[in-house]
Amino acid sequence: MGFLPPWACVLVGCFSVSLAGDSSLSDLYPPLWEESPGQFSDYRVENGKYIIDPWVYPERMGMYKILLNKTAIDFERFAPENKDNILWVLPLQHGWQYSTDRLAAPSKRTDCGYESGDRLCISVDSWWADINYFLSAIPFLAAVDSGIMGISSDQVVLLPPPKDQTEFCLNVSSCRSSFTGAMRTWNVFYQVPFLSFWTNYNCTCFHLFFRLEYYSKPEAEFGRSWAVAVYYIAASRFPTTLTKVYQFKEGLPPRLLVSGDKAPFIRDFTDLQNIVLFGVNLLYKINESTEMYIVTTHTLKESHDFLWASILYVLLLPLMACPFS
Repeated sequence: MGFLPPWACVLVGCFSVSLAGDSSLSDLYPPLWEESPGQFSDYRVENGKYIIDPWVYPERMGMYKILLNKTAIDFERFAPENKDNILWVLPLQHGWQYSTDRLAAPSKRTDCGYESGDRLCISVDSWWADINYFLSAIPFLAAVDSGIMGISSDQVVLLPPPKDQTEFCLNVSSCRSSFTGAMRTWNVFYQVPFLSFWTNYNCTCFHLFFRLEYYSKPEAEFGRSWAVAVYYIAASRFPTTLTKVYQFKEGLPPRLLVSGDKAPFIRDFTDLQNIVLFGVNLLYKINESTEMYIVTTHTLKESHDFLWASILYVLLLPLMACPFS
């Protein structure tokens, strides 16, 4: 297990959130989970290929749902109903992004993702949506390539966004070409999931930090802090099961941050949400101002390995136990 600096834990306090005893598993699922595709036949077919539009929320969520269904056999001995599948972190963070409007067009540049337009639309201008694209496309297409999906590698095509199409791989062959290391490590994960999962999360992704320019200053700061803070949580090897990740969701910002939001004094946030946001932002500032650089500016711009660790850390930050508690 990697070493987690004690101050990283101190910043957010040492606490966890308890679930209500009478909660059913269905209460923990991300938004529109039941309505999302759960098998390939739920998608349209053209010329013998399954066509998936990852820029529509239920269709991208369906990729996660199929992935969890196909990997359930690896985790069935740990708990019923696949609740201990360590891939739950992926759809749950996607659901949080949807419910907080982080998949919508930032600053309402278009009506994509809003009730006034197409609520299910995922905007390519969204920094969160672009990060999440690689956290869905690469694990999903690597699973197809590994053979666990039961279809051939050329039977799935992802539709491109309306612009910046060259930033995204759309099928197994293009992802394998552009993200060779990530596809390889995810492929290994599906063969031996309990040995390679954390290496897998340290794979690849585009940061596309220029997209943060579309957001308010507090939201952009949170995005940058998120990308750094998650690196620390990756070192903890914390279990990313359904209940654990759902618990953490209670501490995430429940909406986009706007001008004037300053944790820990945001009135419509809970104490927990204020503490988590304050801790994540402070962790970023400490990382930037000390010689204990875990991630340098060069790494943030150049490394494809960093983001996978980043996403996981922030999602699980408040659930960590302090090493000195």
